[in-house]
Amino acid sequence: MIKYLKHKWMAFKNIFKDKNDISEKSVIGFMSFAVMVLFAIADIVTGYLGKDLIVQEFIYNSFLIITLGCFGIAGMEKIFNKK
Repeated sequence: MIKYLKHKWMAFKNIFKDKNDISEKSVIGFMSFAVMVLFAIADIVTGYLGKDLIVQEFIYNSFLIITLGCFGIAGMEKIFNKK
């Protein structure tokens, strides 16, 4: 178990190296998208329970811009970064 956790931790640390296979922009974009999904699920659950979930519009829009920006930049890099 400890060997498995150490392997996962080393794989996580490799994300921050200059030469890696993982796009940091895609990771941040996915995390931002996951937060947006959690907002949606929480809104549905609280609506079902009869309460309003108040999320400021600028907070949701910030996550939307981050998600679209990260995936857009990562996509453009993939298209125009042909070696």
